[in-house]
Amino acid sequence: MNCTIGISEMKISTRPDDVLVTYSLGSCVGLSMYDPAAQVGGMVHCMLPLSRIDMNKAKANPFMFTDTGVSALLQTMFEHGAERKRIVAKVAGGAKLLDEQGTFRIGERNYTVLRKVLWKNDILIAGEDVGGTVARTMYLYMANGVTTVKSGGREVEL
Repeated sequence: MNCTIGISEMKISTRPDDVLVTYSLGSCVGLSMYDPAAQVGGMVHCMLPLSRIDMNKAKANPFMFTDTGVSALLQTMFEHGAERKRIVAKVAGGAKLLDEQGTFRIGERNYTVLRKVLWKNDILIAGEDVGGTVARTMYLYMANGVTTVKSGGREVEL
């Protein structure tokens, strides 16, 4: 069953028949995490890099921001039995869309913040499809932990 993660949302699953999916990853970043031993997986779709720009919004919806969203996904994974050393993390998005001059660099900043939060938690990125100028759709298949990204009519495994 497809479980859709909207912009600024996060979902966790322990059901092998679930497929977590998030659409329209442009400058946003999508992060999938999977622990094969605990058979728990999750995905978050973060829109902006740092929560400090609007602490009230961050409190109301931590998944809107990469720093608080990634941390919240990690915490929820741990609460469902995942262990740091077993987590397989994969990333998509962080593109440069609607910012040809590179003024805001939201995609690049989202990716940098995501990497920093994972690094502080001692989690390496196992696969990624980031940057460029294309939007992506990201899937996490709970049956086996495979993450794929669809873009430009083709789907690749990360």
